[in-house]
Amino acid sequence: MRTENKWNNKNALWMLLYVVLYVVMSVIVCVLGSVHPIFFVCYQITAGLIVTGVVAKTFDKIRAFGAACCLSIGMLITFFAMQDANLWHCLPVILIAVLAEIIRMVSKYNATGNMIAAVIMSFSTFGYYGQIWFNRDYTYECAIDEMPAGYGEALMNYSPAWAFPVVIISGIAVAIVNYIITKKLFKFDQ
Repeated sequence: MRTENKWNNKNALWMLLYVVLYVVMSVIVCVLGSVHPIFFVCYQITAGLIVTGVVAKTFDKIRAFGAACCLSIGMLITFFAMQDANLWHCLPVILIAVLAEIIRMVSKYNATGNMIAAVIMSFSTFGYYGQIWFNRDYTYECAIDEMPAGYGEALMNYSPAWAFPVVIISGIAVAIVNYIITKKLFKFDQ
């Protein structure tokens, strides 16, 4: 039998678990970026693969206003705890939460709205990788200071301007496929 999909004490506890999973999965996406520059450039593809399933399950479990905001608040708390809260990191997380909440509400929390919102929520790491294309000098300097020799040059070589739309479109496609697989795997009742 299907449980209630609105806010209640039990679903609030589930939400805490989903927030932790969302943050952990987002951190994994970021950590993979330090393994090799190609993973840094392909953040959105990795996020679509790793983060979307958690968001899909969250949105199935709680079909009410606030689920996306809870996930994003978890990310913001993490940024502050890591002393990594800045405009580049926090603003995208806030904007994706607001957009996801609006889409879910307008769609009356149906499958299509939840899928679009889950894809949007997979952009939780955009503030990190978006700087590759929008703040290149800063990204290069950080890569030189924080990463092994050659990482910065490789990062710049792997991220020509034409790669940005390819990464975004590929990441969205991967997130949609991941949402559909998660929905079938967990037999969402929508």
